[in-house]
Amino acid sequence: MFTTKQSPWPVAETVTRMTDLIAARGMTVFATIDQRAAAQTVGLELRETVLVLFGNPAGGTPVMDAVPLSALDLPLKLVVWDDAGTTRVSYLTPAALAERYGLSESLAAPLAGIDPLTDAALADGT
Repeated sequence: MFTTKQSPWPVAETVTRMTDLIAARGMTVFATIDQRAAAQTVGLELRETVLVLFGNPAGGTPVMDAVPLSALDLPLKLVVWDDAGTTRVSYLTPAALAERYGLSESLAAPLAGIDPLTDAALADGT
């Protein structure tokens, strides 16, 4: 249901790499939410955790038009988080989204772009 990948960079750098690549590929970063900072405002501690909401209205709008409840999961989201010193990137799999909403192959296809996007952002160039 979820995919989790390891990043070779700290959380902040991973978020920057992800959001820069999202923008470079013509998509929109709708929000970046520092959940650790939000927790600190109410006196709570949370590991570094940043939620990134992003997408492309050209791909997401037809999905939401066909299945309005899909707006509960769109735009796409990924979380960049610290796991005891290891940075991880996690997101709901495109297949899980397609199954949850009974999407046709043509509607689901744009959502599958999250896999190669995260692979490219996490590639260390070695």
